[in-house]
Amino acid sequence: MTTDRTTHAAETAAPPPRGVSRRALLGLVGGAAAIGAGATVGFGTLRGSATRTSGASGATASAATTYAFTGEHQAGIVTPAQDRLYAAALDLTTTSRDQLVALLRTWTVMAARLTHGLPAGPTGTTSGPYDAPPDDTGEAADLPAAGLTLTFGFGRSLFVGTPAPDGTPGVDRFGLADRLPAALVELPHFPRDALDPARSDGDLIIQACADDPQVAVHAIRNLSRAAFGTATIRWTQLGYGRTSSTSTAQQTPRNLFGFKDGTANVTAEEPDALAEHVWVQPDDADDARTAWLTGGSYLVVRRIRMTVETWDRTSLREQETLVGRTKGTGAPLSGGTEHTEPNLAATGRDGAPLIAARSHVRLAHPSTNGGVRMLRRGYTFTDGNDALGRLDAGLFFMAYVRDPRTHYVPMQTTLARDDALMEYLQHTGSGLFAIPPGIPDGLLRPDGTPLDGARGTYVGASLLA
Repeated sequence: MTTDRTTHAAETAAPPPRGVSRRALLGLVGGAAAIGAGATVGFGTLRGSATRTSGASGATASAATTYAFTGEHQAGIVTPAQDRLYAAALDLTTTSRDQLVALLRTWTVMAARLTHGLPAGPTGTTSGPYDAPPDDTGEAADLPAAGLTLTFGFGRSLFVGTPAPDGTPGVDRFGLADRLPAALVELPHFPRDALDPARSDGDLIIQACADDPQVAVHAIRNLSRAAFGTATIRWTQLGYGRTSSTSTAQQTPRNLFGFKDGTANVTAEEPDALAEHVWVQPDDADDARTAWLTGGSYLVVRRIRMTVETWDRTSLREQETLVGRTKGTGAPLSGGTEHTEPNLAATGRDGAPLIAARSHVRLAHPSTNGGVRMLRRGYTFTDGNDALGRLDAGLFFMAYVRDPRTHYVPMQTTLARDDALMEYLQHTGSGLFAIPPGIPDGLLRPDGTPLDGARGTYVGASLLA
């Protein structure tokens, strides 16, 4: 194998067999064009067969699963929720639009390779020049793709900068202010928020989901390494134990309070609901300048610390009353099974509602919020202990919505003000990101490099090209 990093990509490559290692895959796919600040790159078109096995958590991707990186929408949204998460927000250190585009091009080819089980760069971990850093950090060299998806988004500060503490407006560093969608708002400070700025917002976000934590961490590590000199990490969050199901083939998981979470989540099998509540539609654009987000979505992230020590000393009766569901089966307190629609009008012998007025189920129900729904992809986190010995653990809430102004802000305002469960929750991080549409199929080679005539193909090209 040549050690020249400018090797041209192979024109064609057969889809690799399932279950092979990253090193074996190198023998099937030729080297890509150099991965650097000025490389011309794009998403890969390889499609794996999303083989699944049944387990205790429901349908779970096998280790050899690969998910297509191209398509109308980005992967990692309606993709069946994987077991692990590593999310990272970054701030740009450059004011050059060309450097921003170069970074997104670089990330695109790396993401296309990583999601198919290939090393981050064409020469891998050991085949490049001996006196230069390897193209890939190597800790996942013998691991399969494990269902890895990588999803990219843009924060409000990318368009208008960050306002100063004295209220001075931010600076439009990249000439994008007129392309800011009106729905990409600065989330309000909700009642009871205790936000840490260091855990909130960011110019860019990368969501890495996989069924192997090392695969997810490896992806973020290599993408952030490629951003050296252009962007720096603002915050990261590891997550385990998904708290939502994005497919009807998956069982509903439980959160750290021991309750089934996300029973009424929008799923991949509901195309009409996805169009209504998740995907940005053509008529959502404020004008032609913001039409770039059509086919994309908005991602709300909230780091929610759960005071598990107090919860663990709370009676079962009170726990179920606060949530509005039975802890064992997940059925609403109005009766039925987990998936029975809650009867918010049902009352007990004393005439009181079976689902309490301040319960989470009632206040979060679509009928209480103008019929809006969300697609949730949250994860549990445990980040050690605080100075008092209490667990710093909880829910890393992630929800994809069509318009946060109508699909998230009103509901969260109600929950923060009235939900009795808030006594056990503290929101410590927050962010809102515009998620651009996916890369169209058929424009890229299997190693991620664009075919002739497709040089503008990279994540975010609809905004920046």
